[in-house]
Amino acid sequence: MTPVCVLGNGQLGRMLRQAGEPLGIAVYPVGLDAEPEAVPYQHSVITAEIERWPQTALTQVLEQHPAFINRDIFPRLADRLPQKQLMDDLQLATSPWQPLTSPDEWPGIFSRLGDFVIVKRRTGGYDGRGQWRVRPGDETTLPAEIYGECIVEKGIAFSGEVSLIGARNRHGDCVFYPLTHNLHEDGILRMSVAYPENQHPLQLQAEQMLGAILTELDYTGVMAMECFIVGDGLLINELAPRVHNSGHWTQNGASVSQFELHLRAILDLPLPQPVVSAPAVMVNIIGTEFNTQWLAQPLAHIHWYDKEVRPARKVGHINLTHPDPALLNANLDGLARQLPKEYQSAVSWAKAKLSW
Repeated sequence: MTPVCVLGNGQLGRMLRQAGEPLGIAVYPVGLDAEPEAVPYQHSVITAEIERWPQTALTQVLEQHPAFINRDIFPRLADRLPQKQLMDDLQLATSPWQPLTSPDEWPGIFSRLGDFVIVKRRTGGYDGRGQWRVRPGDETTLPAEIYGECIVEKGIAFSGEVSLIGARNRHGDCVFYPLTHNLHEDGILRMSVAYPENQHPLQLQAEQMLGAILTELDYTGVMAMECFIVGDGLLINELAPRVHNSGHWTQNGASVSQFELHLRAILDLPLPQPVVSAPAVMVNIIGTEFNTQWLAQPLAHIHWYDKEVRPARKVGHINLTHPDPALLNANLDGLARQLPKEYQSAVSWAKAKLSW
């Protein structure tokens, strides 16, 4: 089997390696500063766990590698300006927006986009960082250096947040997981809930939107599309050209995980429609030390990243899945008693979603 090199050696690269092991696929997550001669890239397929990277000796070599899948797509989607332009070109619904290039634009921005807008850095900035919520008067407090480096979007009153994880192979075949409901707090994903196959009324719309993007880009592999629910439709918020935090539930809640699906797609292996037969919940562990009492819950599958625990840092996640929502709720209640107090409202949110 052709080996795979993953540019980036964080938790996503680690989980790609874990997904490859049962299939006999050697996956090598590599740090950006690794010496090129120490990386077995010559006869490998190259993928990445991140959208953008600095110029290092290794990245300069890999960028020239003919088997770097989606090499030219990463920089395009890592920049929110061409990402938004792509959605507009495909006539896909997204929040009204414009580039932010000068402080002189603010009167026109508020006139066009309304008196509540979101400023986002074009590159970088995730988990709530590099973003500002702005109302008239707040613009005077923004850092001067952001102009020319940001876009500004209309603030959207949405009723929910969902994401769709899909994959496409080089022949153009696409498969999708069921829509995932997401709860963010302070810009960081706290919890996700997914249901069995195609039960959500917006599933088809989401698949058509992401399918159009995958096809337009001639993309190979897994991509995530984050959306707002507005009325009876979807607005695309952002795209991630990689495996995604909101798809971690697939490790234990689907017949094929998003990590295995990505490897299958980039290696041109069979790409079946993943089967999801029971509701699933993913709990992000953020800035919290490992607690062995989590293991007391029989449905809890713990995925720990072996990272230094720091505030607001994702250090692991817990997946729970079962066809009986009542049993899922009971395990969530037991887990909640062993989690910090900031998780209590998220657990209540998940339990409400499970009764949908």
